[in-house]
Amino acid sequence: MTTTIDTTASNAPSAGTGLACVAEWLTTTDHKRIGRLYIVGGALAFLGAAVVAVLLGVERTSATSELFEINALSQLFAVERFGFTYLGLAPLMIGIALAVVPLQLGARSLAFPRVAAAGFWLWLVGAALAIYSIINNGGPNGGNTRFVELFNLSALLVIAGLVAGVVCLATSVLTTRAPGMNMRRIPFFSWSVLIASLALLIALPVVAGDLLFSWLAYRYPSPDNLLSGSQAINDWVGFGFSQPTTLLFVIPVFGFFAETVATATGQRLRPRGVLFGAIGLAGIAVLATVVQAPVTLRPAFSALNLGDKLADLVPFALVHGLPLLGAFVAFALVAKNLATRPKLQSPLVFAFLAALLALSAAAASALLHVGDAELAGTTFEEGNWLAVVFAGVLAAMGAVVYWGPKWWGREMPTRPMLELAVLTFLGAELASLPLLVAGFADQPSAVFPALSANSNAVVNFAYGGNPSLWNTLSAVGLGLVALAVLAFVAVAVRALRGEANAAIDPWNGQTLEWAAASPAPADNFPVVHIVSSAEPLLDLRVAERSSS
Repeated sequence: MTTTIDTTASNAPSAGTGLACVAEWLTTTDHKRIGRLYIVGGALAFLGAAVVAVLLGVERTSATSELFEINALSQLFAVERFGFTYLGLAPLMIGIALAVVPLQLGARSLAFPRVAAAGFWLWLVGAALAIYSIINNGGPNGGNTRFVELFNLSALLVIAGLVAGVVCLATSVLTTRAPGMNMRRIPFFSWSVLIASLALLIALPVVAGDLLFSWLAYRYPSPDNLLSGSQAINDWVGFGFSQPTTLLFVIPVFGFFAETVATATGQRLRPRGVLFGAIGLAGIAVLATVVQAPVTLRPAFSALNLGDKLADLVPFALVHGLPLLGAFVAFALVAKNLATRPKLQSPLVFAFLAALLALSAAAASALLHVGDAELAGTTFEEGNWLAVVFAGVLAAMGAVVYWGPKWWGREMPTRPMLELAVLTFLGAELASLPLLVAGFADQPSAVFPALSANSNAVVNFAYGGNPSLWNTLSAVGLGLVALAVLAFVAVAVRALRGEANAAIDPWNGQTLEWAAASPAPADNFPVVHIVSSAEPLLDLRVAERSSS
C-alpha cells in the first residue's frame, strides 16, 4: 500500500517565550503539542470530576445525613458521569494517541493537523459551557430551560471535538505510515488506536445524533413527543455514558500494554496476527451503541424456548462475548511474556495494572447485561464504569512516563512512579469493587440513563448487611485515586521543569518513535525511515551485536 508523509503543516522552530510562545500553542499544528493540550485539559477535568465524585461518595456513606439538597443530586451525578467520561477519559486517551501515533508510524506530521487542533478548541469550549450549564440548573433533569438546551449543544461541541481527533488518528494510521510499514507491521499501540478510532467514528455520531434530537424536542415540545423534557437526555442518550460504549475508549490500553511488555522483555511479541485480531474483537462492542439499547439475556433465560434463547444469545455474544474474548486473549498473549522476567520499568507496571482493570471491566459489563443476575439499575453499573475510567487514567499516566521523553526531553523518576501506579490501582479497586458488591445487594444506582426525579433513593437506601461500609470504602478509594493523580501531576511538573536529560532511546524500545530525538522536533524526523519489519530498532540492535 502506498503511504504518504505529510510535512506541509509542520510548525517552525520555537519562537521563544512570552506572547510568542502562547501564540505558538494557540496556533500549533505539531501533533505532539495538540496531544498535550488534550492531555492537560483531560487531566484538569478529571481532577475536577474526582472532587465531585468524592463528595457524592461521602454523601452516600450515611442514609440519615445530607451534604447536598436532593434537587441538586441529579446535576452533581451528571457532572461526575459526564466529567469522568467525556471530559477526562476521552481526551486523555485521544491526546496520548495524537502525541504518539505519528511518531510510531515514522510520519513527519499528523494527517489533518489543523482539524485536530480545531477539535481541541471545540472540546474545550464545549466542556466549559457544559459545566456552566449544569451549574445553572441545566443538563439532565435540569429545571432551567435555557441551560438545559445549552447543555445539549455544549455536549455536541464536546463530541465534535473528540470526533475531529479520532478522524485524524484513523486517517494517519491508514495513510501516513513510513515506507515498508504495511498493516502487519504497525506497532501494537497504533493498531489499537486504529480499532478504537474506527469504533468511535461509529459510536460518537450516534450519541451526537440523539443529543441533537433531544435538543430539538426540548426546544419545540409537543404533548405526545416522547423526547420532551430534560429527562430525555437520560432516557435517550444514556447509552453513550455507560458500558459497553465507554469500553471503546480503553481499547488502546491493550496496545500500550503490548508496547511496554515488548520493551521491558526486549523480545518480539508473537503471534502478531492473533494479537491484532484479539484487539480488533474488542471494537465489536460498538454494535451496542448502534442499536442504542441494552443487549441483554432476559431473566429466566433457562426457561425460554430455543428460538427465544437464540434471539437473546446471538446478539449478546456479539456485543459482550466477543469483546470480552478479545480482551482476555489480548491480555493473556501479552502477559505470558512476563514469565521471561522483564526489566521492572514503571510504564510496564502502569500498563499491566491498567490492562488488568480494563479486562475486569469488560467481564463486569457482560455480567451486568445478564438478566438473571438482576444487576440493572444497581451500583454494579457504577462500579463497572469506574473501572473503565480508571483503567484509562492509569494507562494515560503510564504513557506520559513512557513517551514523555519524546515530548519534553526529560525522564520521570522511577520509584515515585512505581509507587503512584500501585496507589492509583489500589484506589481504583477500592472505589469500584465495593459498588460491585453493593450492586448484588440491590443498592440503587446513579446510573446516568436511569437517574430520575427520585434522586433521594440514590443516597437514602437500606438493605441487609452494612450499606455504609461499601459506600465508605468506595469514597475512600475515590479519594485515593484523586490524591494519586494529583501527586502524579505534581511529580511530573517538577521533573519537567528540570534540565533535559532524556536519551534518544531511554527504554530500549523497538518501534520508530525511539529513533527520533528527545524531545522530537516539530517535524519528528530529519529523514524518512524505511522499515523492513515490525521492530526496526530491535533489528538494529541485533545487527550491531552480530557485527561486534
